[in-house]
Amino acid sequence: MSKSDLKTCPTNTETQRIFVAGTRMNDGKTTTCLGLFAALQQRYGQVGFIKPVGQRFVEIDGQLIDEDSVLVEKTYKVETPIESMSPIAIDGSFTKRYLDDPKRIGAELTHRVCAAFDRASWEKNFTLIEGSGHAGVGSVFNMSNARVAKILGAKAIIVSRGGIGQPIDEIAMNKALFDKEGVEVIGAIVNKVQAKKMDYIRKYTGLALKNLGIPLLGLLPEEKVLTSPNLGQIFRRTKGKWLHEVPHTQSRRISAIIIGAMTATGFLDAIKPGTLLITPGDREDIIMAALSYEATSPKDSISGIILTRGIAPHPRLQELIRQSSIPVIMADSDSYAVASRIHGMTVKTQPEDSDKIPLIKDMIQTNIDLDKLVGAF
Repeated sequence: MSKSDLKTCPTNTETQRIFVAGTRMNDGKTTTCLGLFAALQQRYGQVGFIKPVGQRFVEIDGQLIDEDSVLVEKTYKVETPIESMSPIAIDGSFTKRYLDDPKRIGAELTHRVCAAFDRASWEKNFTLIEGSGHAGVGSVFNMSNARVAKILGAKAIIVSRGGIGQPIDEIAMNKALFDKEGVEVIGAIVNKVQAKKMDYIRKYTGLALKNLGIPLLGLLPEEKVLTSPNLGQIFRRTKGKWLHEVPHTQSRRISAIIIGAMTATGFLDAIKPGTLLITPGDREDIIMAALSYEATSPKDSISGIILTRGIAPHPRLQELIRQSSIPVIMADSDSYAVASRIHGMTVKTQPEDSDKIPLIKDMIQTNIDLDKLVGAF
């Protein structure tokens, strides 16, 4: 597609728009977009959302739709066809198909993104555009985040992790890609900052960003609940099966994990609110200790149990489990393999995370300088 074509793509030139980029994957783009959407709604009324290029997707009515677009739509009822909020989904053979016919497919991708943006921004006063990874992601099929921002005529903000040295280096590299495409970077947001380091990071990150010509829009504090999985996510990750489910099983938040390789007394001493116990199914002393503890302690002290090595407890113990308020999963792997699999999870906010979404909204309202962001327009 030529430069003259880009001037008319998209046709919507009225709706204000911001491209939310990250220095890498899982730096907090989706968290930022969720919070910004609510904040911008208060100021602008009608707000649109689009994630032009998605890498994690679900199938809806035969179409591959990015998970983050589904999350925003279900959270805010955006009133936009979901396919317009997620025009491109990168499946396993996508890059090969593009490289086999780059001219035709490249023009098709650009048209698809522009048409989706026009639809997502119809009768909207502001549109949030969420990127996918760092500014260069998508370059292999000529749809990098920086180029998409240029095509859509958007200004950009960059979200990075907390710190000074490495985050600033990464912000600088990403800004260079946006600069190359002629996209203005109007600010940076630093995410996952330890509470005790907020003032320190604010001062020195602010100075470093000033040297790059990038305003610091704010710092988001590290919140354990945002990186803590719920039991439903763990169930899917471990590929187990339910031995016992209770109401609201899958939404139970996991804050601590104990591998039951100690005595029952040692286990009881280690319990914290939101504990997940991982233990072989034949460690009946540990299982009994957990059931007894839950029966006499505050609700959800033990959020769940995973019984490993495919060993089912004695039938009478299974009956006691089914009378309890603790959900129990059966898994074939050993305890350490299960724990390692959980430790390696990428925890994404889900539409059912009713405890996370209000927290995210408040974090943005409290910690981001929205006047400075809006003032860039």
